[in-house]
Amino acid sequence: MHLAEKTFEEAACTDVVTWNTIIGALAKNKKPREALEQFLKMYENGIMPNQTTFVSLISSCANLLIPMYGEFVHAKIIMHALETDVYVGSALVDYYAKCGKLDDAKRCFVTINEKNEVSWNALIQGCANKCPSASISLLLEMLQCGYRPNEFSFSAVLKSSSKLEIQQLHCLIIRMGYEDNEYVLASLISSYGRNGLISDVPVFIAASETPLSAVPSNNIAGIYNRSGQYHEALKLLSQLEEPDDVSWNIVIAACARNRNYKEVFELFKHMLMARIHPDNYTYVSLISVCSKICDLALGSSVHGFLIKINFSFCDAFVCNVLIDMYGKCGCLGSSVKIFNGMTDRNLITWTALISALGINGCAYEALERFKEMEYLGFRPDKVAFIAALTACRHGALVREGIELFEKMNSYGIEPEMDHYHCFVDLLVRNGHVREAEKVISSMPFPPNPYIWRSFLEGCKRYGTVEDQVMGM
Repeated sequence: MHLAEKTFEEAACTDVVTWNTIIGALAKNKKPREALEQFLKMYENGIMPNQTTFVSLISSCANLLIPMYGEFVHAKIIMHALETDVYVGSALVDYYAKCGKLDDAKRCFVTINEKNEVSWNALIQGCANKCPSASISLLLEMLQCGYRPNEFSFSAVLKSSSKLEIQQLHCLIIRMGYEDNEYVLASLISSYGRNGLISDVPVFIAASETPLSAVPSNNIAGIYNRSGQYHEALKLLSQLEEPDDVSWNIVIAACARNRNYKEVFELFKHMLMARIHPDNYTYVSLISVCSKICDLALGSSVHGFLIKINFSFCDAFVCNVLIDMYGKCGCLGSSVKIFNGMTDRNLITWTALISALGINGCAYEALERFKEMEYLGFRPDKVAFIAALTACRHGALVREGIELFEKMNSYGIEPEMDHYHCFVDLLVRNGHVREAEKVISSMPFPPNPYIWRSFLEGCKRYGTVEDQVMGM
């Protein structure tokens, strides 16, 4: 029997090492409540906890993120006079930082008698998430106190550094010999990209004496991909001797976004031949391509391949794009079947189904699903409203469309161009040209060509263009 599954009776006569093993295993397996229960039983059995016990418990509390539990353990730590211990104290700093209680984290940090890099990094990481400028100051203080920052220190501060800070940090990283550290390099590249300095990346890469491995290359390629520089992403990753699964996914996604759809599936074949196992990101790209080109046969083949390898490993994201793909390809039954089989539906899931129903002529059912989504506590966003308005447009549901358009305001959503286009098109298609004219004149920004085209087509259908335009 696994130690983490032992009952209190089985462990009642064991020593603190065994108890620590049980509690540690539960903490590692993210079972915080069970770890705390075993701690209480340990206490009842007269076994005194030590540093290892409390470090595991605090780790459990960090996973649970319920302040009451953490404060209870903290109180026990103080009772046993272990708050000054570097390992226990560092765990407390990390816990309070993850809970967003930076003042408590700082107090625990100050209490530690002999701090180490772990203590400093725990506080720096916490500040980096909440107060970026403070994390830079802590890094400098760490240096002044004679502690040497490591890759975790630099990666933490780089996450939220500004343009000026990143260049200063880069100089410090070079001075301390971390410019070729893969972990630091990946964080540095991400920071440059986040600050719009991607053009500076090739310069310092060229200065590096070590060829780029897959991890930093993937980071750069990912930034190129997100900024629309697909050819640069492909060029960079084609130079890798051993691309990993992330590299393949970025290349496939780059080709998909660049509309090289045929090449997407060629790359997928080569990926399989190279014995690189596709993951959910791979399948999302493949299914999205099938959706864009409305190829039901190809999409069904990808779905069949997924079922063959084990469909249970597919997450909600994959199922969502499958619902969307089948809907756009006119196979509504498959969209509904996938939706009904999902247990972890999210807002995107509901929106995909509403869209599928709407574009396949089931407007009333789409609106019923929209109401059901609201009833279950999902707050519709801009995309969900577009899906519902599109359903109204396809189903000629003018009254329902007007109600939906007005409801956006109750959710604090300002209509965008796509919402106005859907609404105007719904009105003019059903003879409400004057109402559409009022909507256009009330828009907070100039209408785009699509809105004008919908309006003019309505004018042609329900009266002369001159008659309608003269009234504007």
